[in-house]
Amino acid sequence: MILKIINSILIFIAVFMGMKQGYAMFSGKAEMLEMFGKWNFSKTAIMVNGLVTMIAALLILFPKTFVWGNFLMAAGILMIICLHALDKDLKGVAIEIPFLLMNLIIIYLQHPLTKTV
Repeated sequence: MILKIINSILIFIAVFMGMKQGYAMFSGKAEMLEMFGKWNFSKTAIMVNGLVTMIAALLILFPKTFVWGNFLMAAGILMIICLHALDKDLKGVAIEIPFLLMNLIIIYLQHPLTKTV
């Protein structure tokens, strides 16, 4: 029971952060344009990435699409980690790793509303 509560809190945090960061990318916030701009992402590519991030966050909420949403979000985070690593930006990598681990832990703990045998 306690694990389901902890997992529910982690899911809430992941969905909130996914929607917040996805909207920031989709709306073209200056920080996002600057960060992705150094990797030569166009504004359209950043908007598409933001849309995919928001969709992934919403997919996490439903038991049938829970794993797909987490994998999509983890893939997006892993892409950002790899891009930071290419720039040898270890601070950027270190900032993103907890979010990647959070998605992997959420997958491991499974959706709190599914029935386990």
